[in-house]
Order: sequence, then structure tokens, then C-alpha cells
Amino acid sequence: MIAGKDKGKSGLIYRVFPKRDLVIVSGLNMLKKHHRPRKSGEKGQIIDKAMPIHASNVMIIDSESKKPTRVGRKLVGGRLIRISRKSGREV
Repeated sequence: MIAGKDKGKSGLIYRVFPKRDLVIVSGLNMLKKHHRPRKSGEKGQIIDKAMPIHASNVMIIDSESKKPTRVGRKLVGGRLIRISRKSGREV
């Protein structure tokens, strides 16, 4: 993440909402959610839930330098591939 309360931390993206430009990153941007008991005798609980963050606030980690990098595109063999701007390697 490059912005927000978890700036500088990293995690895996496990859900993407392309129409709204949002992503959910595992373990980051957590929110405490209160659940009330559904049945009699059951206890209420507080659970941590990962909330979406705008896609512009996350970056891909470069596999070579282990730092955030921008993504570019390069034409190779008639098709576009994504490359890391820092190292020039394929993402």
C-alpha cells in the first residue's frame, strides 16, 4: 500500500472490483465488525473484516528489488506483456 492507515505494508490482493476501481488486500485496511447473536444462548462477537481500498493506493512489488514499482507494457512477439518499470522484467 502506498497510502492510507496501512501505508508501507504489503499483502495479497484477493478481490477486485473493476467497475468501482477498488481492491481488497488480505490483512490490510481492517475494520472491526460487531455481530449480534442470532440464536438464543449464542454470544455476540467482534470480527476483523478487510475493507476495499481504491486501486490507485496500491502498487505491485518488484520481484527483484522487493520495492513498489509502476507497471508498463511492452510489445513482444506481437502481444503486449506487463513489465516492471524499475527492473524491466516481466510481471
